[in-house]
Amino acid sequence: MQSEKILVGISGGVDSAVSLALLKNQGYLVSAVFLRFGDTGLKNNQALQDAKSICAGLHIPLEVIDAREDFKKTVIKYFITEYAKGRTPNPCVFCNEKMKFKLLFEIAEKLKIKLVATGHYAKIKKITTSEKINYQLFPAIDQKKDQSYFLYRLKQEQLAKILFPLGDYRKEDVRKMAEKFKLPVFNKSDSQDVCFMADNNLESFLIKKIKLKKGKIIDVAKKVLGKHNGLPLYTIGQRKGIEIGGTGPYFVVAKNLKENILIVTNKLNHSALVQKKITLQEVVWTNDIEYVLPLAVLVRTRYHNSLVCAMIKNNPNKKTYQLEFEIPQKAISAGQSVVFYGKDEEVLGGGIIK
Repeated sequence: MQSEKILVGISGGVDSAVSLALLKNQGYLVSAVFLRFGDTGLKNNQALQDAKSICAGLHIPLEVIDAREDFKKTVIKYFITEYAKGRTPNPCVFCNEKMKFKLLFEIAEKLKIKLVATGHYAKIKKITTSEKINYQLFPAIDQKKDQSYFLYRLKQEQLAKILFPLGDYRKEDVRKMAEKFKLPVFNKSDSQDVCFMADNNLESFLIKKIKLKKGKIIDVAKKVLGKHNGLPLYTIGQRKGIEIGGTGPYFVVAKNLKENILIVTNKLNHSALVQKKITLQEVVWTNDIEYVLPLAVLVRTRYHNSLVCAMIKNNPNKKTYQLEFEIPQKAISAGQSVVFYGKDEEVLGGGIIK
């Protein structure tokens, strides 16, 4: 039996609730923390009440940390700023690096707890060699729920102290365990929302936060087709919401920020929709391994996109990397993360599309 202390970040959902129960059953001395990030009225209040009910039923102490102000200054500010620049941000990747795990480790340190855990679907493997100990990040068994894509920016010193109890389970099994453990949230639906949006309506959120300016919509032949409502409201590859009519549907292929022009095509396989090479910035390597470039990898260009073959190369300025796809890829959006995987699907690292 374990007797080590562990701090579990819980959200009020079924995944973190089952993680709590599993760790307690394994003999860990479990404490829980609810990080209050979003301020979305009834939804957020219900999550907090659910977290309290879960911990009360399991007889686990719960601490509630109000991090809403820091979250606004960090994650929400980043989210708005990126859209204002015409990019498509990934708030979950940013939050995991800059807020969630950062806070969990800070709280754990204050409580003199060495280990932390969450309800993320991912796996960590400890590899010991004669030279050093290495912690490898892998996708969860449940490919539909796998969240390794959002965790690629975790550092070795963090991976050494994190447990993901759900990595070897499928979602349907997690729900069965929740019912078996008599957790009050066993039949609670999964959240598909951005946590800081009350109604998950991106357009209404951005309209309130960004000063939008209407401009021309043109096709790739530079023919004017209509007017857009503000470039931040559109992302590369987008089809819905382009109100042109006529010979559609139309797809966004580019945004000319300088001239405030949205460029579209009504040809699904138009060359402007695909890219063979992209530039990555803020690249991190999840392992401490010194990889020799160019390096052949599998990559995911967006969450739930299929893995595709690519080659990573150094750019001359050393601060950015070039990624060349074996087969040109559609709808590549600046601001999104590209995550690198090895042949065994180990997460090697990743970067942000420039």
